[in-house]
Amino acid sequence: MKTKNKVLIMSCLSTVIALTGCQKENATTDRAEKKIDSATEMAEENIKKSDKAADQQITGLKNALEQNAEQAKQNIDQSTEASKEALENTKDKVDQASERAEEKVEQIKETAEKKLDDIKAGIPSDKPETTGEYLDDSMITMKVKAAIMAEPLLSASHINVTTVNGVVKLSGTVDSEKSIASATTAANSQKGVSAVQTDLTVDIKNK
Repeated sequence: MKTKNKVLIMSCLSTVIALTGCQKENATTDRAEKKIDSATEMAEENIKKSDKAADQQITGLKNALEQNAEQAKQNIDQSTEASKEALENTKDKVDQASERAEEKVEQIKETAEKKLDDIKAGIPSDKPETTGEYLDDSMITMKVKAAIMAEPLLSASHINVTTVNGVVKLSGTVDSEKSIASATTAANSQKGVSAVQTDLTVDIKNK
């Protein structure tokens, strides 16, 4: 009987020890599972944070690119507008310069025509001659007279010479048409003569 009781007691103790070991193993397993679950949750949370940070960076880059593109467009528009304004200003200046040049040419043309008309009519120019111009015309007159006197064909001629602003006027009488041509050539050959007006007539008595 005692032996049976011992066996029974030993069996119970073995069972208790086994149960205790199982409980310990179960507790260890539970702790491991909890750690795994905790690590998994942390990993998932870190992944979410990483995804969120990546999304924020992508959004920031996208916004920056859009802002840069808009700024570049504005700069191009401003540069284009400035170029258009510069071209318009240049065109206006060219037009104004052309108008002034045309006006100046017209004034010069009118002045030249008036002087030419005055010369043809034998009327002195309204503009008073300066001392230099008077001396130049006087020198031209003297040179033309000397050249005419040096021509053998013109020795018997009576030629008057006047000079106004470089334009020489010959008047008087000569003995032939050839003498008129000779006097005109002599006057034209002198330095400073811009034109020669010939009012010479042929005196038949001198032929």
